[in-house]
Amino acid sequence: MSIKPIKTEMGYDAARATISELWDAKDGTTEADALEVWVTLVEAYESMHHEIPPPDPVDAIEFFLEQRGLAHKDLEGIIGTRSRVYEIMHRQRSLSMAMVRNLHSRLNIPYECLMR
Repeated sequence: MSIKPIKTEMGYDAARATISELWDAKDGTTEADALEVWVTLVEAYESMHHEIPPPDPVDAIEFFLEQRGLAHKDLEGIIGTRSRVYEIMHRQRSLSMAMVRNLHSRLNIPYECLMR
C-alpha cells in the first residue's frame, strides 16, 4: 500500500476506503501506523476542501441546552424575558450582541456558534 498526498475527490474516496479496511488494526502494528497516517491525510484534505460551516445559532443553543439538561425557560434572564426567548428560539428575532455575550459568558457557548 502506497501512502501519498490526497489531491482529488477520487483520491479522497480511496483514502476513506483504506481507512475502513484498516479501522480495526491493533495498536503497535504497521497497519495501525498506516491508519494514523491515512486519517491525518484525510483530515488535512477535508479541512481544505470540505469546510464545515458554523451551525445555525438557534440550533447551537438547542444543542447546548440539551447537553446540559436545560430548557428554554432557563434562558430567561440570559437573553431576556419569556417572550424574547420565544422569539429567538422560533427564529422571529435575531440574537443581539448583548445576548451573544450573555450566552457565551453564562453558558460557555462559543462565539463562533452564536454569530452567523
